[in-house]
Amino acid sequence: MATSFLEDAARTQAAEAVAAIESQTAAEVVVAVRRASSDYAHTDARLGAAVAFVVLGILLFIPQEVHLYAFPPVVLLSYAAGVMGGRLLPSLRRALTPRKLQEDRVRTAAKAAFTELGVSHTSRRTGILVFVSLLERRVEVVTDYGVDPSLMGAEWQEALTQLSSTIAASPAPEPFFQALRRLQAPLSRVLPRLEDDVNELPDMPGAVA
Repeated sequence: MATSFLEDAARTQAAEAVAAIESQTAAEVVVAVRRASSDYAHTDARLGAAVAFVVLGILLFIPQEVHLYAFPPVVLLSYAAGVMGGRLLPSLRRALTPRKLQEDRVRTAAKAAFTELGVSHTSRRTGILVFVSLLERRVEVVTDYGVDPSLMGAEWQEALTQLSSTIAASPAPEPFFQALRRLQAPLSRVLPRLEDDVNELPDMPGAVA
């Protein structure tokens, strides 16, 4: 059992889920997994500044005398430690980054990946990208012109909600791929597989960036 989206076993599970969906629909589903949709350097900088400010306050108010020459290197090291802490602790970086900003960055990255991975190049324009961003624990689904979500109704929306809730609750891939298979029913109803359908896009997710 895979414990991370980054493992080969998880990539195999993704390919199996995509193949199962596409066996019943003309849609072409691609799963893309990214470690993060942004470097969020500003969040790390804010954390570094906060740590440096706290350390500076301690230096100023502790009863022991501290030489002035010690202030700059200690404060700079504190800032660097805070920045490094943000980079090494994804949960902390996620908690300190505004949710709206995370949503925007994931959506932008998903739209870019839609083009980069060729999801927009299918013959019937029925490509669907399921974009997973691990740091933010968000999933963004981008559909091409040939896929009309409004025709799939509540069943489609419920499947998307399940996808989002599983990745938000846990980074484990198994529940996510189970939820992914729920896309099959609404897609097969609105875009049933045709006799001349061919697999235009790879089922296996690409390399993680």
